[in-house]
Amino acid sequence: MKLINLIPVGTKINFLALRKIAIWSSLALCVGSFGLLLTKGLNFGIDFRGGILLEIRTAQKADLASIRSNLGSLNLGEIELQRFGNDTDVLIRIESQPGGANGQKLAVDKVKKILGPTVDYRRTEFVGPKVSGELIEAGVTAVVLALIAMLMYIWFRFEWQFGIGAVAALSHDVILTIGVFSLLGLEFNLSTIAAILTIAGYSINDTVVVYDRVRENLRKYKVRPLEEVLNMSLNDTLSRTLLTSITTLIALLILYFFGGEVIKDFSFAMIWGVLVGTYSSIYVATPLLSYMNLRASSVALPEDDDNETVRP
Repeated sequence: MKLINLIPVGTKINFLALRKIAIWSSLALCVGSFGLLLTKGLNFGIDFRGGILLEIRTAQKADLASIRSNLGSLNLGEIELQRFGNDTDVLIRIESQPGGANGQKLAVDKVKKILGPTVDYRRTEFVGPKVSGELIEAGVTAVVLALIAMLMYIWFRFEWQFGIGAVAALSHDVILTIGVFSLLGLEFNLSTIAAILTIAGYSINDTVVVYDRVRENLRKYKVRPLEEVLNMSLNDTLSRTLLTSITTLIALLILYFFGGEVIKDFSFAMIWGVLVGTYSSIYVATPLLSYMNLRASSVALPEDDDNETVRP
């Protein structure tokens, strides 16, 4: 049976010809993401801001203007309304109320009273400011520890040059994901942190595959220029990289369009992460090796000395 290849066997695309443009473009996007984070900030969800979250369903199409007017008369502070999936579903966010748990409960009772008995309350969540602060700290710690752990793994699995390249690519993916959330004003919550950690795992998996082929080719073609070996390795793994990315994207796109509003932002983060993760494996992680004086001797094993050196 004849196999159908997405990418023709023996491709010789010169990926590193664009390495300077790619690296400088990535650096500019990272700086822009930091700028957005400092100026515009993130649209923190109830997990990180603290407050009250209610999901309601009305009998008829929800009249957001009427609901906003009714809730505004309660003097509960900042209130946000968001249509949630169907025209009858609405998310209500209310800022944290004074008085601790009793204050939050009293506010919910006021909301239920003014909206009337015909409204179906499908979800009610309370998050205090102390808990939200702890969640922010825990989220940042989780991401930083994940990056450090991956750096150590790549360092011991390969060499220090590979570790630096991998962490640079991972940091690139994380920063750009945060940047796009800031740019689009998407809700940044615990699900987003989970998506970022998943993106890091996906990206490092793709990078390790490429790096393993780079190391193999460095041992095999010891006298060839490093750029040629890097390009060869990227071409060797290109079919696997694209097939993995495309099949993952198909699943994520279905999840994004049909999975409902609850996981829509998570799905978007994952879609974006797969795209930038694939890009960074090819145009960040691998090209950076060409600037770090990587040599075949640094990745050779003792038994390699007895092997025949393959010359171009």
